[in-house]
Amino acid sequence: MDPIPSPPRIGQRFRGFLPVVMDVETGGFNAATDALLEIAVVLIGLDPGGNLVRGETYAAHVEPFPGANIEKASLEVNGIDPHHPLRLAVPEREALARVFRPVRQAVSEQGCTRAILVGHNAHFDLGFLNAAVARSDIKRNPFHPFSAFDTVTLGGAILGQTVLARALEAAGLPYDAKEAHSAIYDAERTADLFCLLLNRMRTIHAEFTGNGVPVA
Repeated sequence: MDPIPSPPRIGQRFRGFLPVVMDVETGGFNAATDALLEIAVVLIGLDPGGNLVRGETYAAHVEPFPGANIEKASLEVNGIDPHHPLRLAVPEREALARVFRPVRQAVSEQGCTRAILVGHNAHFDLGFLNAAVARSDIKRNPFHPFSAFDTVTLGGAILGQTVLARALEAAGLPYDAKEAHSAIYDAERTADLFCLLLNRMRTIHAEFTGNGVPVA
């Protein structure tokens, strides 16, 4: 009896990095001074045919760190009440531990060495992530500290659209404006967009790598 083949892993598809989609909701634009209020990560995997697929979502509501600035204008956009008792918010360190744990596991399972953040305006999310990591004195951040994949760039280059809602529309993917500015919703829609665009680029990857079928 022939052995059952192992499921494909991302491995060296991205030079040993595992793409993990992240979205944050915040109390402003300054990562050093403004509160991190929500964080969500979406894992990325491969289907049996080697296509990228959206995996599990992990998220947390976050307590503003002591002395954090919160801009009223930001709360009007994201609709968050930072002090609402039903948010079940946790301190930054606990929130990061909650999302880092499955990311580390996925990095190992996918044969990768580190996660790389995927985001829409990715360096905004990465800045808030790094600031929270520093405040929490976390030594084992699974994410690359400065590299990222940005769906703004991908959407602009491939679809001619840089706004998430318009890029999703151009790609034929759904987007509900009423659900927008929730970390979970935006992260999952960004993951869908990332997977679709990268899967469409498989033939380009094959051409430049010399592989007939660009799987991990």
